[in-house]
Amino acid sequence: MKRLILVLPLLGFLAIAVFLYRGLFIDPSELPSALIDKPFPAFSLPNVTGDRTLTEADLKGKPALVNVWGTWCISCRVEHPVLNKLAQMGVTIYGVNYKDDNAAALKWLKEFHNPYQLDIRDEAGSLGLDLGVYGAPETFLIDKDGIIRHKFVGVIDEVVWREQLAPLYQALEDEVGK
Repeated sequence: MKRLILVLPLLGFLAIAVFLYRGLFIDPSELPSALIDKPFPAFSLPNVTGDRTLTEADLKGKPALVNVWGTWCISCRVEHPVLNKLAQMGVTIYGVNYKDDNAAALKWLKEFHNPYQLDIRDEAGSLGLDLGVYGAPETFLIDKDGIIRHKFVGVIDEVVWREQLAPLYQALEDEVGK
């Protein structure tokens, strides 16, 4: 009985150690999303310029990246030039300006150029909440029917685009061509 009492803490420690060791190898950019293979959440929000109301129906028709960004987000500033390049290459990108001051967003897009074909104003963060956004930048890859196919957390740089997102985007583009 005394041996069992001495062994139980050791077994507990080993179980915890294995669990923590496994955590060392989890990629934080691959946060699971319950929305994969589900429709983009329903919303009705103004665009950043305030001249029209956008809904999830506006995102349908072609594969696209949906990029969650904010002027308060330092990483978004790093990512923005890459998004501009992608837009110039013909990649469809929609923006979700998340929990931001709209005047600051307008200034940002004027100063740093606007890669977004549509830019949704989500001042209250309701769409971000429905998307399960942890922060910014986060990017969702949607197909032509508005179904979320992939979620990427973090800065999209040229390597991330080339090695991770471009092949997925191209596969969705190829489906449209069939």
